[in-house]
Amino acid sequence: MSLTVFIVLASTVAIAAFIQGAVGVGFALICAPVIGLIEPGLLPVSLLILMLPLNVYLAWRERPALDSKGTLWITVGRTAGAVAGVWIISRISAHDLNVFIGASTIAAAVATLCAPSFLPGRNALMAAGAVTGITETATGIGGPALAMVFQHYRAPALRSTIALCFAIGEALSLAMLSVTGTITGAKFMSALCLVPAVIAGAWISQHVHQRLNARVLRISVMAFAIVSGAAILYQTLAA
Repeated sequence: MSLTVFIVLASTVAIAAFIQGAVGVGFALICAPVIGLIEPGLLPVSLLILMLPLNVYLAWRERPALDSKGTLWITVGRTAGAVAGVWIISRISAHDLNVFIGASTIAAAVATLCAPSFLPGRNALMAAGAVTGITETATGIGGPALAMVFQHYRAPALRSTIALCFAIGEALSLAMLSVTGTITGAKFMSALCLVPAVIAGAWISQHVHQRLNARVLRISVMAFAIVSGAAILYQTLAA
């Protein structure tokens, strides 16, 4: 990895960690398209490794607002979805995976923006968990499905619950990917080098997350995701 690529990735990771810490979603939607454009071989392993400590921290930071029942049903669906995600990775080429990343990023962002207000029940939570398991294990992107079911919760409950669901799911996905041999030393070291950027972004979010306009940030994240997803689709299909 060149110094220029590292600086771009570290800056992206820091911004994404800040957004995730402030809004509750956005890390993968920001990072995955950028990584897919300049270092696609790092997906999804490095992204999952970076998200794990971030989400453990966010769940702990706002633990009093945590929805434990919602986390349980999300995790049940997430476990089944992770198996499907591993199968997808083992069956498709790097070209097709990039197409999947671009298309799923756009679809997930649009769906999140358009989702109506509703109170999720057990079936909706399990379905969101299953979709998250598939997309996060295969591409590193899992936030939109969770954002859709939790987006009308109070901000602290949204951030803490989504973060815990992420952390549990990421640990599960990494365990499954390690069994298949997808996790290599090079990918692990690349992720480790970017951890300071995660810490920096999360630290900044701790001091400002109560004062930000979460709605504006959320819409900005989704707009960025749509543009980035379109860029990776264009680059992959034009190659």
